[in-house]
Amino acid sequence: MTEPKLADEIKKMEYEPLLPIEKKLIGWSLCLGVVLIVVLVWVSHTFFEVQ
Repeated sequence: MTEPKLADEIKKMEYEPLLPIEKKLIGWSLCLGVVLIVVLVWVSHTFFEVQ
């Protein structure tokens, strides 16, 4: 027997919209990522100046 291919299985799946809690989690994750990048840039410019 052959294993079903991933592409075929994905095509069979029905569309499911995101739940409100999933949207909140995505938003919080993106905001946290941006904030942490800003903090990292600030720390690197403050404490590790390139000469």
